[in-house]
This record gives sequence, C-alpha cells and structure tokens, in this order.
Amino acid sequence: MSGRAVRQRLESLAAAGVTNVPRKPRCVVAGERAPGTGAEPEAGTAVPPSTGVAPAAPGRAGDRSEALEVIRQEVSVCRRCEHLACQRHNTVFGAGPAAARLCFLGEAPGADEDASGLPFVGRAGQLLTKIIEACRLSRDEVYILNVLKCRPPDNRQPLPDEIANCREYFERQLAAIAPDYVCCLGTTAAQALLQTAEPIGKLRGRWFAHGSAQVICTYHPSYLLRNPAAKRHVWDDMKLLMARMGVEL
Repeated sequence: MSGRAVRQRLESLAAAGVTNVPRKPRCVVAGERAPGTGAEPEAGTAVPPSTGVAPAAPGRAGDRSEALEVIRQEVSVCRRCEHLACQRHNTVFGAGPAAARLCFLGEAPGADEDASGLPFVGRAGQLLTKIIEACRLSRDEVYILNVLKCRPPDNRQPLPDEIANCREYFERQLAAIAPDYVCCLGTTAAQALLQTAEPIGKLRGRWFAHGSAQVICTYHPSYLLRNPAAKRHVWDDMKLLMARMGVEL
C-alpha cells in the first residue's frame, strides 16, 4: 500500500474515532504465557467490545460506505476470539450495497467463505442466491453478512462468547446500512439479533423490530440442503417478506 493510501486510511479511521490499530500478534500456544503479560491467557475468555452502542446510521450512501470500511478494517485485525483468529485464512465481513433495503443475516463463515473472504459462496450460498432470485431480486441488491466474522472449527455452531465478541461488529454494520428489512437465516442469527432463546420454528411467520428495521426469520439454506422438504416453509416466509416490501411475486 502506498504512503498516500496509508495516510488516507489512517485519516478515515481517526475521523471515525479509531485512535489505535493493533498489530497482529503471534498466536499463543496452549500453556505459553501471552506475549507482554505475566500470566497465561485464560482459555475461552471473551474480550468485551469497546462499546455496546451502535452509532446512528449515516445519511448518504457514501457516508455509509465509509462507515462500513472503518468497521471492515477493525474486523480484519480483530483478535477478540484468539482461537478463531489463529486458524482463519480470512475474516468474512459482508457484501452488498451500503444502502441496501434488505439484509440477510447468517450464522458464520464456512470453509469456502473462509478461503474467499466473501459470505455465502458455498453450496448454501448458491441456494441463497436462488432464493433471492426467486424473489425477483439479485444478490447485487441485498446486503449479506454473518453474526461471526471468522469460521468456527469444523463449522460448529458459534459459542456464546464468540457471538458476544462479534455483536458490536454486526450491530454497527446494520446501523451503518440502516436497512428497512432484515431476514435472519437460521436459529443462531435469529437468536443473536433478537436476543431470544426461542427456536427458529417458533420465530418463523412473525415480525420483529430491530432499530428501524423490520425483521423476519426463516431456516438457514444449509438446513434446506439437509431437509429439502423445508423449502416450502422458507418460500412461505419469503412471500411474507416480499409482500411487506411491496415486491410482486
């Protein structure tokens, strides 16, 4: 990166209130002392976010893009979940227009997403694309993100402390985009966003609010790959969503 580009990026971060960009430390092996400390790191300890308050959404599309870029840079160097940061190839921030009217919120990156740095590009992502296109939309019109920005080992479900560590990021993303609608894909995304323990089966078919956005929940595309019969339920949910959005199917 050129000196001018570095200077511009630092000015952008400073304008957003980011005064310190940490260097990427080496991974700590179990049993080692953490560099620069006098004690062993405590396994599974969640590092609290710097703030739990999402900023007000910027007004213009350019402002929203700049806000998202600041968050993207923070995510790219995040070490809050050291065990995930040590094994990731890429953080997976999100993709789509900064002023999208509709956001799809998933669970966490898989192997394909970890390799590419892009959300929903594997088999489940291909199915999500078909669902979006069946709704007479395209992926270029929606914003897609996950609760976690790093892939959990063996694609296991995110742990509560991992969700807590990533909450600030996905909350700030949604605040920056300020969508009219959010579609939660699967139990983890729905429970994380709505902060509820209700299962996805009971959350489906109902409307919720998150900030200024209207929220609907449905099954994750990966669940549909294992249970094709559930596709009809997802289509029912999409018809509810499109009717509320004013999209004629």
